[in-house]
Amino acid sequence: MTRLRHTFNSSALDRADYDTQTCVLHLWYSGGDRYSYFMVPRRIYDALISAPSAGTFVNQQIKPRYRYEIEERRRRFRPSDD
Repeated sequence: MTRLRHTFNSSALDRADYDTQTCVLHLWYSGGDRYSYFMVPRRIYDALISAPSAGTFVNQQIKPRYRYEIEERRRRFRPSDD
């Protein structure tokens, strides 16, 4: 299995991990959320890391076209207020 990783200089998107064997793209956000997109071609990952705005690319090219699941680490492990 080959996993590719790219970090971003963005206020929202921290990094993208791409599994070349399963074609799963994981997007990590600064708040701790991770979205996993399935059956994403390698060319889409390559276009994401070279896009002038990663957030715009995700919103226009990835979110509307690929099925995803979310894992919300931020809310699940937030300490209580008491």
